Amino acid sequence: MLLYGRNPVLEALREGRVQEVTLARGVEEAFVREVKATGAFVRWTSRIELDQLVGTTGHQGVVAEVDDLAWASVDDILDRADARQEPLLIVLLDGITDPRNFGAIIRSAEVLGAHGVVVEERRSAPLSPVVAKTAAGATTYLPVAQTKNLPRLIDQLKADNVWVYGAAGEAAQDVTRTDFTGKVALVIGAEGEGMRRLVREKCDTLIRIPTRGQVQSLNASVAAGILLYEATRGRA
Repeated sequence: MLLYGRNPVLEALREGRVQEVTLARGVEEAFVREVKATGAFVRWTSRIELDQLVGTTGHQGVVAEVDDLAWASVDDILDRADARQEPLLIVLLDGITDPRNFGAIIRSAEVLGAHGVVVEERRSAPLSPVVAKTAAGATTYLPVAQTKNLPRLIDQLKADNVWVYGAAGEAAQDVTRTDFTGKVALVIGAEGEGMRRLVREKCDTLIRIPTRGQVQSLNASVAAGILLYEATRGRA
């Protein structure tokens, strides 16, 4: 897989997943030194060639070939919470098919202390270079898992005393007045459609982000970031 962008490539280099990095001529010398310090071989080319190689101009002059990103398991996420001796905080995505939203949610989840993200196999963007680029290296540190059946997974989590909160703009309960102190799963639905009916019905409580403007809905990744912030703030 071709990985591009400075932060994702640097994280992959630190993990030892890259042997060769292709840089565009004119990249700052300080960044070049940082790449070379990892022991990777550096190849030089033009920005136009990199544009053609990855099909975008958003590569920041840095491209590396790495192994495909690997899916974790739900058990990996549960084990991560246990190892940290923390109550579980897991993010469940229902129908997030835009890779940039997916990557941004992974980034927010890692930064704000969630233990992992789970998607349903047939209703998600794949773990692609665009996801990795938008996640800015967070895919290196945060387990991202697939499940065949999200409603069934929610039932399993509830059986383990995980309280499941679903994000819904019309919900009665305000996120700022929500108790996040125990084991928590946050469910984020697709933009426009929201959660599927069955997923929605499986949630213990629906919560909303209070808004004051004329536009009543938030981008899915922005909403996820706000919910995660409130969850971690409440747990602190």
